[in-house]
Amino acid sequence: MSEKAVVQGRREFLKAGVALGSVAAMGLGSAPAAAAAPSALPLPDYEKWDATEISRLIRRGDVTPSEVLEAAIARVDAYAAINAVSVPHFDMARETARALDGAGRAVREARPSLSGVPFTLKDLGIALKGTVTTNGCAFFKDAVADHDSTLVQRYRAAGLNIFAKLASPEFGQTATTESRLFGATRNPWDLERSSGGSSGGASAAVAAGVLPVAHASDGGGSIRIPASHCGLFGLKPSRGLIPSGPRSLEGWLGLSVHNVISRSVRDTALLMQLSQGAEAGSRTLPPTGDLLAALAKAPRGLRIGLFQTNLFGAGVHAECLEASNKAATLCAGLGHHVEPIDLSALPFLEMAGSMGVVTASGMLYTVREREKAIGREAREDEFEPIDWQSIQKAKSYTAEQILKARTVFDRGGRVLDELFTRYDLILSPTTAALPPKLGTLSLDQPFESYARNAVQASAFTSMFNMTGLPAMSVPLHWSAEGLPIGAQFAAPFGGEARLIALAAQLEQAAPWVNRRPPALA
Repeated sequence: MSEKAVVQGRREFLKAGVALGSVAAMGLGSAPAAAAAPSALPLPDYEKWDATEISRLIRRGDVTPSEVLEAAIARVDAYAAINAVSVPHFDMARETARALDGAGRAVREARPSLSGVPFTLKDLGIALKGTVTTNGCAFFKDAVADHDSTLVQRYRAAGLNIFAKLASPEFGQTATTESRLFGATRNPWDLERSSGGSSGGASAAVAAGVLPVAHASDGGGSIRIPASHCGLFGLKPSRGLIPSGPRSLEGWLGLSVHNVISRSVRDTALLMQLSQGAEAGSRTLPPTGDLLAALAKAPRGLRIGLFQTNLFGAGVHAECLEASNKAATLCAGLGHHVEPIDLSALPFLEMAGSMGVVTASGMLYTVREREKAIGREAREDEFEPIDWQSIQKAKSYTAEQILKARTVFDRGGRVLDELFTRYDLILSPTTAALPPKLGTLSLDQPFESYARNAVQASAFTSMFNMTGLPAMSVPLHWSAEGLPIGAQFAAPFGGEARLIALAAQLEQAAPWVNRRPPALA
């Protein structure tokens, strides 16, 4: 299928999808029909393989790069109802795959470790030269990159074959993946619910089996929330570990960082191992470690603090509390010590208010750079209403407010760093609510209704963006309705190896990798 055909097909789907979403929001109608069974698709076993296994099969010559790429593209089409792909790069990826096919064993083994493995980028804040990154925004729908991001350079050096960009809400400003530009991305576990945000295209595609691991980013929970909603593993790294350049070395003053969402812990460890470390211009960096070695080092006797209070004061759903309680019980059974902790010393509400100043200012800067590039001002009709309001408000923010924001983030970091002198990890729910129905967190609604629900999404995740600490969501619980719900673990700055080691231990004790959304199984 050509890219033109895919784009046209997506547009037709979006026309139907937007209408369907409107009906579903009123409690009428039904979810789209189930997708084609994997057995009817090329390489039926493809959806059982993680990226590490695909790499091994390619190197052995059991499959070719073209075969696995076509398996991924076929699933984009078969699972079109989830609406995960925003910008296809199929023809470019096919050309890359064909150039790799037919090589002898010696050549295959000499290539980079992930040579020919299908991969995707998030359609937000990352550049692939010669292609569009829309940021989920109509004002950027034809913004062609003139360079590769440092992270993309590292992905390409590892041999990954990038075949698409996956959907994000406009500027990643909400915990769902819905936009005027591309419509709603649906959760494979329940097509009337959100796949999370802002890396919801990645979580939906990985959960559906389109590919085993996908690039993602996290500015307030945007890796961990989608991972939780879709039954996947998602780790937000320490500030500075994964490069964000070359144009800007910190996203949103360090709030936003890059990594991946995956089915297997070892895929996340491998991608982090290949992409971590300083880039030109870096000045502060957490220690890098052997994350692959951490997979085999089961931790013992960890001191884990259990935190279950929504600091916005909005409460926590019983199933989300159960997810963290189940994780605590599992950890205790593995020989770790878990006890409740108090985070009342954290200046959370002040931090959250400052977060709005930083993210809105970041949007304003990005928009003004685009205005300079194309020689005209942005129009209101090219933005979601809530984002447009935030951008206009950002024009009144002062340098003092930005400095205050970073200062209060650092105060919060001190509180957590001191806590980590007594505990190895913090355990909490990932979110305070179940995966929401589509429309609940859309940026295309009055701010007041949006804000009431937004505090349920990032109450536990955002504090670790503001303080720059690593945190992960682990899929250890499914609700009575069959919805996945993650448990979050956070570590001290630079503690990625500790998180990976525990995640691998939990993955072995309570396997999740073979759990499939029933509608797609």
